[in-house]
Amino acid sequence: MKTSEEYYEKLKEMRPNVYIGGELVKRDDPRLKPGINVVSHTFDLATNPKFEKLLTATSHLRGERINRFCHIHHSVDDLLKKQEMTRTLCRMTGGCIQRCMGIDAMNALSVVTYGVDKRFGTEYNRRFLKYLEYFQKNDIAANCAQTDVKGDRSKRPHEQKDPDMYLRIVEKRDDGIVVRGAKAHNTIAAYAEEIIVTPTRFLTPEEKDWAVSFAIPADWDNVHLVCKATNVRERKKLDAPMAHFGDVESLTIFDDTFIPKDRVFLCGEVEAAGILALLFALFHRHSYTGCKPAIGDIMMGYTALVAEYNGVEDAKHVQSKLADLISTTELVYASGIAAAYTSTKDASGTYIPNTVYCNVGRRHAGLNTYHEAEILADVSGGLAATLPYEEDFYHPKVGPLLNKYIMRKADVPAENVHRCYRAIGDAICSSLAGVMAIAGVHGGGSPVMEEIAILKQYDMKHRKEIAKYLAGIRKEFPTS
Repeated sequence: MKTSEEYYEKLKEMRPNVYIGGELVKRDDPRLKPGINVVSHTFDLATNPKFEKLLTATSHLRGERINRFCHIHHSVDDLLKKQEMTRTLCRMTGGCIQRCMGIDAMNALSVVTYGVDKRFGTEYNRRFLKYLEYFQKNDIAANCAQTDVKGDRSKRPHEQKDPDMYLRIVEKRDDGIVVRGAKAHNTIAAYAEEIIVTPTRFLTPEEKDWAVSFAIPADWDNVHLVCKATNVRERKKLDAPMAHFGDVESLTIFDDTFIPKDRVFLCGEVEAAGILALLFALFHRHSYTGCKPAIGDIMMGYTALVAEYNGVEDAKHVQSKLADLISTTELVYASGIAAAYTSTKDASGTYIPNTVYCNVGRRHAGLNTYHEAEILADVSGGLAATLPYEEDFYHPKVGPLLNKYIMRKADVPAENVHRCYRAIGDAICSSLAGVMAIAGVHGGGSPVMEEIAILKQYDMKHRKEIAKYLAGIRKEFPTS
């Protein structure tokens, strides 16, 4: 396992292919540092005695201790530990831990490459296992690039006026393939070491060119990362952990990009493309049952703290809102626990979490994202949005007056109130907060995608049979 310092040094050595605001930048650009700081926690805490049991696992390939973000789930406990790890780390960084998508993609590939090889006699799983060994040995931080730009949403990939609206194979060679297209909303891509590409949907027989999966270094030739960095406002005086964390999203463009054969994990097998898309989403939604409860923990923490400072923590309407936040947070986490305990062992050896429990948990989280922000805004009031600049609190003339008039309860220092409101402003009305709110709805699939997955997997027929029994339409109670 590597240290955060080694991770950062590796980033600085990578070829510049990141664009921000019209500039081609290196990976030591200060706008990337808050996101890098988030991922650094996944390295630092893995060797911390307090957290190493949670953040490390034993590789089923080499029998060595590895970072859990490089681990293939081989038991119920692995799924539970992954969920607990995600919640713990997201609490510490104030939001998305970002590294989960890489290992979620790896778990999906472990299942799909095995199944495709069994069905078609291909060698994708052998390639995958070789890549997995490299991935684990080098403690790789990876991005999963799944979502295509999609063009005209009413048309399928092969119906698009421009066929590049979904990433596709444009050339097949003996030593590999050439791909063209773009993937959107790629968190961590700018400071990932590897990019893992998966299909975004089910495909039809005429869409073989779009059935492709592969992995490449993030600085690979003819890969362009066009990025938006969203960070909280820099602190001048009142330093705080939250001020050091941020997020960078990439539109990742593959511009006639050559992919070596040993890095290709799917190439034209349309039957497997949709399964891979769904499995990545499933593993990622299980990760969301860890990260979204952490966001809930943070939102309810701020809500309770500002209510205490304002002297209204015992008000019935405040207690009701806190109960609402608790209910959402713990129901989502409970769905992840249930998904782990009712997981199934695939023939590849990988444990797959329960589809229905993952999706109901993720859907419930997405539908309540803005409601959680609404509760915090309601209880905290408007000051989080109109709070004067930090420097004004240290101005010799108006500073003492600001500290006088920001006071709430007499036993709470003015600085604590100031810190609380500045953190709430970062959490619900900063540029980062806006991005995180939309990610809370759409990350891992928007609520409608969860609804589709739930309805396809849920045994509604059995429920009808129960209704028939109770109505006297059938004689015997349906047992299964």
